[in-house]
Amino acid sequence: MQQGGGSETEVTWEDQQNINKFGRLNNRFHELEDEIKFAKESKDNLEDASNELILTDEEVVRFQIGEVFAHVPKEEVESRIEEMQEATSKSLAKLEEEKDSILAQMAELKKILYGKFKDSINLEED
Repeated sequence: MQQGGGSETEVTWEDQQNINKFGRLNNRFHELEDEIKFAKESKDNLEDASNELILTDEEVVRFQIGEVFAHVPKEEVESRIEEMQEATSKSLAKLEEEKDSILAQMAELKKILYGKFKDSINLEED
């Protein structure tokens, strides 16, 4: 594991486990970014739907349930949208919390691995 004119550093089993763990955390981090993006889009869509519902004069509106649209009383749709917004907000907060936890773990592993391997290892994304 020699790069440039650097000295050779032996990779122990523990080092390899840390490298593997960093890779798994990095993959989960990217998955979380996608999930957070989707949750934010869902939250925005629910907010738009709620605003449109406020503007409508109809007492019965079309509401999508799965793959079909059903005619549902406006009040029921308002309560369902509120419940969906709350669930999405909770989910988004949980995802953000997990993302922060993963970033902290990755920072700790970077410190350990760069401390041992210095320039011989690259943990940064291009």
